[in-house]
Amino acid sequence: MIPDISDAIDWLKHNPNIFKNISRGIERETLRINENGNMPKTDHPYSIGSALTHKWITTDFAEILLEFVTPKSNNLNYSLSFLKDLHKFTSKQIKNELLWPFSLPYFIHPNNSVKVAQYGKSNIGKIKTLYRTGLKNRYGDFMNIISGVHYNFSLPINFWKKWRKIKNVKNEKDIISSEYLKLIRNYHKFGWIIPYLFGASPAVCPSSIKNKNSDIKFKKSKNGLLYLPWSTSLRLSSIGYQNDSEKKLKINFNCLHQYTNSLRNATKTISEKFKNIGLKDNLGNLKQINTHLLQMENEFYTQIRPKQKIKNNEFLSDALEKRGIRYLEIRSLDLNPFSPIGIDKKQILFLDLFLIWCVLADAPKMNYSELEFYNENWKIISLEGRKPNQKININNKYEKETLINISSKIFKNLYKIAEHLDQNSNNKYYKKICKEFEMNFKYPELTYSSKILSEILKNGIKKTGLNLAKKYKKEFIKEKMTILNDEILFKESIFSHQKQKKIEKKEKLNFNEYLKKYNSY
Repeated sequence: MIPDISDAIDWLKHNPNIFKNISRGIERETLRINENGNMPKTDHPYSIGSALTHKWITTDFAEILLEFVTPKSNNLNYSLSFLKDLHKFTSKQIKNELLWPFSLPYFIHPNNSVKVAQYGKSNIGKIKTLYRTGLKNRYGDFMNIISGVHYNFSLPINFWKKWRKIKNVKNEKDIISSEYLKLIRNYHKFGWIIPYLFGASPAVCPSSIKNKNSDIKFKKSKNGLLYLPWSTSLRLSSIGYQNDSEKKLKINFNCLHQYTNSLRNATKTISEKFKNIGLKDNLGNLKQINTHLLQMENEFYTQIRPKQKIKNNEFLSDALEKRGIRYLEIRSLDLNPFSPIGIDKKQILFLDLFLIWCVLADAPKMNYSELEFYNENWKIISLEGRKPNQKININNKYEKETLINISSKIFKNLYKIAEHLDQNSNNKYYKKICKEFEMNFKYPELTYSSKILSEILKNGIKKTGLNLAKKYKKEFIKEKMTILNDEILFKESIFSHQKQKKIEKKEKLNFNEYLKKYNSY
């Protein structure tokens, strides 16, 4: 089951700097909350900037769901410092509010009253809001205000130039896209290692999921918490952030054209379930963009997605077809509650190591039933990954192996890559990280999910979350910025508002015409 990478390791020995200048970007989501732990009904603070046009600070589903976005960089310390500076600035602007440190919200407002994000009067702003209104009507508030970290990763061009030669592929765009898709297939097979190590959502409040149909048999703590003793990430479970479009469309990652066609078909295929919601309410207000399986291509939720920079409001599928895969978006990270910014350096270095292994290791093309088979392992890990002697599926439905045995085989390969990467560093980070995280399989109590479950079983989610949120806000306000400063961020805030107004002034089509044109395309 574990691919042999011995030839690739030999190749690495003759290419010592091949992974220098990995490009990274981080997107961190987090809810604004009141000092008493409740969700405020306040709008996105004007002083932060326009959520439509700000380069680094926006909103996701709701007005209270912030998203911090770092620019692309090959300097990891720069990216983390940049992300922290965005948190420092925002913490001052939200006055008495705090940033919720957990992926799962403490509770949601009664009667579905979470206000979806607003992006102004322009057509592009209105369709962004309507898309989120559709998400609200399709999946409810709870799923849509679940927070996470998205990690954007791309290998250096020098790697692709040399890798193309040994793969004997003439076209650089083709080799990059096909090898990234291979990486994605390996991620689906083995990526459960990420929620095992970094999952941090093993418990949920009963009020949050009271309207969700779930066959999960929760335990109930003394303080009324619903939890699973061996769970790693309920965020990635059936109560978490997902839709069923992948099952209906049978999307695969074998070739770029198949993938992009699947996305396009999803935005054209009528869903009976969403058709029943309707397009308008009794007052004539729009309820969703359309009744298709996906309103937009962004609605396709999966653990990892191929991405390309969008130009002139083009569709992602078109951008991928024209220019190939530029980078990958890893979407399986819970917020790290032990980090003020939701992620730390050790996690990113491990992700780099694991993703490099995924591109070096062979990954035969897989049909949808095989993809679904491997995705079952993600479900096992999310619900009971820390269970003693836990087994997961390998090769076929009748063959299983213990998690600790499979992980030890993976780590043997990771150590070999780590040794290569550490040749270019005085700190020997990668081997240290391998040793640290491999111990988590031998001692599951070291995992984030185990540590945070102990805390919230003792003190409850609300108290634990508030204590962390207050602690981190004090740190943010006390510490000085290192990359950015108030002047830069206030200038960006002013510029973003001006940019939004310019977009709105240039608008020619009324929104109904714009929406009709969008759906016809």
